[in-house]
Amino acid sequence: MSKILNGKKAIITGAGSGIGRETAIKFAKEGANVGLLDINPESLLELSTELTQIGVKNYFQTTDVSIEQELLNSIQTLAEKLGGVDILVVNAGINGTWAPIESLSNSDWDRTIQTNLTSTFVSVKTVIPYMKETGGKIVITSSINGNRIYNNFGASAYSTSKAGQVAFMKMAALELARYNIRVNAVCPGAIDTAINASTIVTEETEEVAIKVDFPEGSRPLSDETGKPDQVANVICFLSSDDSANVTGTEIYVDGAESLL
Repeated sequence: MSKILNGKKAIITGAGSGIGRETAIKFAKEGANVGLLDINPESLLELSTELTQIGVKNYFQTTDVSIEQELLNSIQTLAEKLGGVDILVVNAGINGTWAPIESLSNSDWDRTIQTNLTSTFVSVKTVIPYMKETGGKIVITSSINGNRIYNNFGASAYSTSKAGQVAFMKMAALELARYNIRVNAVCPGAIDTAINASTIVTEETEEVAIKVDFPEGSRPLSDETGKPDQVANVICFLSSDDSANVTGTEIYVDGAESLL
């Protein structure tokens, strides 16, 4: 059976866990050679070993995406090792600090924007020269927060960064279309990933939350949702020729929870 990404060269940021890890494994199984970026070297080494067993070339760089020059250098290094870039998945990000706007510090705001939004800009900007000749696919991991829902009180920095990613995606899709570079985004709902463990929610957040009681129930979609591999499957679709006429689009992967 043919593999839909056979021989493609892909770079994935935030590849060490969650959606990024599942995307790397999915890409490898579909025949892509992959470059991996993450802040956690142990996770990268473990993933690289698994991908080698699948039988694809893979390389990794330990990278803090909030540091511009470090991110740029890592992407360029991986691009050289891969021999080019056909696919970029911008997945690295943090929830950051959740606090009322009045008490949210400038430094916490800047850290979230820099890690989530500015790194998206830097990542996309860096791969353009590698894609201009033959085209490419870029997929950005955004969120339902800031795009469909706004009820996670205290998440003003996070939601702003995620809304900004979608706006940037649309601008990039138009600007890069002349080079046959497609740019899309996925907007997951609540996904079981490590990002939640590092979220800082201040006590003051409770003071600004609007209390709403919902009836007992589950997500609208009857099948189980919220798995990283479900998002990875959509990213793979957007990175393949199966989505050849799709660009400038965000796809919600949330079991319709954000429509409630």
